[in-house]
Amino acid sequence: MLEGWDAIVLARAQFAFTMSFHIVFPAFSIGLASYLAVLEALWLWTGREVFINLFNYWLKIFAVAFGMGVVSGIVMSYQFGTNWSVFADKTGPVLGPLMAYEVLTAFFLEAGFLGVMLFGLDRVGPRLHFMATLMVAIGTLISAFWILSANSWMQTPTGHTMNAAGQFVAADWLKVIFNPSFPYRLVHMVLAAYLTTAFAVGAVGAFHLLRDPHQAGARVMFSMAMWMATVVAPIQIVAGDQHGLNTLEHQPVKIMAMEGHFDSHKHGAPLILFGWPDQAAAQVKYAIEIPKAGSLILKHSPDAPLAGLDTVPRENWPPVFIAFWSFRIMVGMGLLMAGLGLLSLLMRIRGTFYQSRLLHICSVAMAPSGFVAVLAGWVTTEVGRQPFTVYGLLRTADSVSPLAAPAVGSSLIGFIIVYFTVFTAGVVYILRLMAAPPHPGEEGPSHEVPSHAAGITPAAGAVTGAIR
Repeated sequence: MLEGWDAIVLARAQFAFTMSFHIVFPAFSIGLASYLAVLEALWLWTGREVFINLFNYWLKIFAVAFGMGVVSGIVMSYQFGTNWSVFADKTGPVLGPLMAYEVLTAFFLEAGFLGVMLFGLDRVGPRLHFMATLMVAIGTLISAFWILSANSWMQTPTGHTMNAAGQFVAADWLKVIFNPSFPYRLVHMVLAAYLTTAFAVGAVGAFHLLRDPHQAGARVMFSMAMWMATVVAPIQIVAGDQHGLNTLEHQPVKIMAMEGHFDSHKHGAPLILFGWPDQAAAQVKYAIEIPKAGSLILKHSPDAPLAGLDTVPRENWPPVFIAFWSFRIMVGMGLLMAGLGLLSLLMRIRGTFYQSRLLHICSVAMAPSGFVAVLAGWVTTEVGRQPFTVYGLLRTADSVSPLAAPAVGSSLIGFIIVYFTVFTAGVVYILRLMAAPPHPGEEGPSHEVPSHAAGITPAAGAVTGAIR
């Protein structure tokens, strides 16, 4: 029994390790693909060379990040057959088609236009090249659609039935795809990807502004990134709140773990800000809390009752300590993002946006915030689903392949060595690309812009003037 449990822990650790490496690259490439499309559209619209220079600057970074995301995703998917063969067998009739749809729509779209996007500007012309860039951006969003649909079905399974072999079979594909948590999780993840990219781009712009406050490309990228932070970070907080309410409805045990509610509260639950969850003792030690604020946030009434983990059998408890702290890391990063967005807005109003060293230093420090928030969010949602792979229906212990612990452990060590070697080299290369300043650019029309888009219209001038 101990050997079997060890194998499960190692298999989960291996999947968590490879998933953590993988998810940061799609989160970055989803936002960066859309950013590239916006840059090229602004270049075609205004004729300002600074936009195409920034496009070429970030295109190289996108290509490396996209490649690492594809490689890490392929490796991760093989584990369904090696470590989680029982899960693959039982959920294959539902999840298999969803993953196939992702390949047939999103991946083919991305792969088909990626080469044109990377190498075709001088060969196919600006308008066709922009279409290719737009298709890649749309492809990344479609990919997020299908992957989030599949994962959300595992969180809130609907629209299925069971066949004689004990497999999940789709009875209503619309209910499978548009399961109860999917819309909330899709919006939350896409906004997270945009914020991740915005803070990475903003950090690069701030880094170069610290060296040269008059660098045209750095000014434009920093301004665009901070507008995104200012507008989208508060929207993400609202989207996260709605996602939390949906989770309370469909996965209440996850919320109990995230909030550290071991005990039920009949007359209003506190909001535990910080503490040390002790799962064995079923209490949060050294808790710092706000009375009744938990019920106010989750039920919109300070006196509303909230059930605790004392209403759930212990064998169905998720790892509370991990879910509790990963959730707080995610929320903390989100609040810091919103705070930096407000600081940047204040500096704009004061007219010191490009001169404020405080703002630029804070922006550089916040470079990894989006990646940290994405990782913490995925840890929260996946750990909070335990001990199930399909929430409430298929336990993790019943999903693993019949492998011995040494076999899983040796492959985990191999993954760690290879991943840190390969992906560290890739990340270092990306950082070197970011450390090089963008082309200074010019304020006049680029000679490569088609004649009908070379002039700056009044509307275009108003838009681009806001991001100078």
